[in-house]
Amino acid sequence: MATFSEIDEYGFKRSENFDYQMYERFMSDYLKVLAKRQQKWEEFLSKNSDLTHIDSTLKRYIRKGIPSSKRCDVWMKISGAGKFQKEFPNRFRELVEEEPEKSLKDSIIIDLPRTFPDNSMFNTQKEQLYNILIAFAHSNKAIGYCQGLNYIAGLLLLVTKDEEKSFWLLKVIVEKHVPNYHTSKMENLLRDLAVFKELVIRRVPEVNRHIENCGLPYAVIASKWFICLFAEVLPVETVLRIWDCVFSEGYKVLFRAALAVFITHKNKILECDDIAALSTIFREQLMSGEITTNCHKFIESMFKIRLTRSEVESLRKKCVGRNDT
Repeated sequence: MATFSEIDEYGFKRSENFDYQMYERFMSDYLKVLAKRQQKWEEFLSKNSDLTHIDSTLKRYIRKGIPSSKRCDVWMKISGAGKFQKEFPNRFRELVEEEPEKSLKDSIIIDLPRTFPDNSMFNTQKEQLYNILIAFAHSNKAIGYCQGLNYIAGLLLLVTKDEEKSFWLLKVIVEKHVPNYHTSKMENLLRDLAVFKELVIRRVPEVNRHIENCGLPYAVIASKWFICLFAEVLPVETVLRIWDCVFSEGYKVLFRAALAVFITHKNKILECDDIAALSTIFREQLMSGEITTNCHKFIESMFKIRLTRSEVESLRKKCVGRNDT
């Protein structure tokens, strides 16, 4: 049996009940996949350095996974964040140096130690995280700071190891892919939770009926999924594989991921016979089990789900102003 560290490659401490045997089964195959993808990306990038135009080939490569060594550079290019950084080379530092309001500063400082407290690498990056969050708040007065942004920014920082790049990537995520999720009223978050519920009704109606019969609101299940883009919810490598696709394909990927959790765990959800059991399984078991840990198969399951942008946009119009989740 292979020996795996109690700390993963991103610095997160594994839980006491971490299933090392399950992880070994997954990694025995996934390490081969990673080696193959690394070689494929090396060849691809030697011929395609721009990446601003996402054609079918690039999309296919991204869906199969961006190697961790290439992830930061590819994200900056496919998201447009790199272009913004070049256009405004002094903007980040100017925003960091702008004098913050006390309430804003205090809100961010309170959340710094709460952000990935079990991550060994993150202990030395609190100042960088503060800089990212304060710069974002100064650049977007309508949002300022909202809980949840710290987890997105923190994971970006672990990937990029660069506060300025993380700032521009955070801007792209929050302002382009999930706009008005992090405002005080969170109107688009509430709308999209209602959209998600409608998608569940259409794809797995028996699961929706069971959840409603148990009385567990969708907002309790999935608010954090959407507001943090699954950061601190799913296993890290699975989250990063989802983000690969969000940067290239947009918000629809989040609905795919959420639906995949429901569809791939359908039987386990239906086995829960009360609200307490259902809440526990969503909070603890489904999000760190074998299905979601095997990021390669989980991403494949996401893209087997038929979902069009027109369907989501139609449901968004239907669900504007709804708060029944």
